[in-house]
Amino acid sequence: MHIITLTSDWNDNDYYVASIKGKILSSCPDNVIVDINHRIKPFNTSQAAFVVRNSYPSFPEETIHIIAVNSEPDEGRKLLAARLDNQFFLCADNGIIGLLGAPGPEMVVELNSAGNQEPSSFIALTVFSEIACLLSGGKALQDLGTLTESYIKQIPLRPTLEDHIITGSVIYIDSYQNAITNISREFFTHVGSGRAFRIYVQSKHYVLDKINNRYNETPPGELLAIFNSVGLLEIAIRNGNAAGLLKLNTSSTIRVEFNEVQDA
Repeated sequence: MHIITLTSDWNDNDYYVASIKGKILSSCPDNVIVDINHRIKPFNTSQAAFVVRNSYPSFPEETIHIIAVNSEPDEGRKLLAARLDNQFFLCADNGIIGLLGAPGPEMVVELNSAGNQEPSSFIALTVFSEIACLLSGGKALQDLGTLTESYIKQIPLRPTLEDHIITGSVIYIDSYQNAITNISREFFTHVGSGRAFRIYVQSKHYVLDKINNRYNETPPGELLAIFNSVGLLEIAIRNGNAAGLLKLNTSSTIRVEFNEVQDA
């Protein structure tokens, strides 16, 4: 028995999710299907990669992840299967593989056409579901296509450092409308070295000079910064809507300015 996960931009109120689950359960009924997220913004590969990247480490080895976002390949574009951390990932060659994190996959295969299927716009149903069942049945990854190193190697956006200033970006807005940045606790701590700091949100309109350990350290309705469960700096309003009220989106900049001299 294997776990097969589904991530898509299909939403929950269409027939797509049910049809692929039915196809998988008809072909390999002993597997467990887990929904990761079906509310990815349409064609947003960066959002899909963020969600999967921060979900898959909690799954056991040999889990098979179908990432059905922007999955209809352009002319000449490949369909891929990759092995990373002893788990499998099925997606189009649209940059997602590289966005799943360093040091990158151990193996990537350009998939052969699945069976004798007619051309289809529903790639997850006609190809990924079949490949997932083949993998769960013990088929070796390298036997499902051609080994390749020629695929889109997009990498996650990194914060920049200039003198004593970190410039980061909002990379994800969660369901609470908290703005998650690409500034990691590790990078923040390394650069800061214990110095006092100011976090500037939306230029200098909003300024924070502390980082919470818990959300409830700040009164309801107040702005806060916190390192979240995956170790990334997050801007939030306790019991509120930070992204909406502060007009933050995934192109917003967050700046951390450290004192040039360490506090005595």
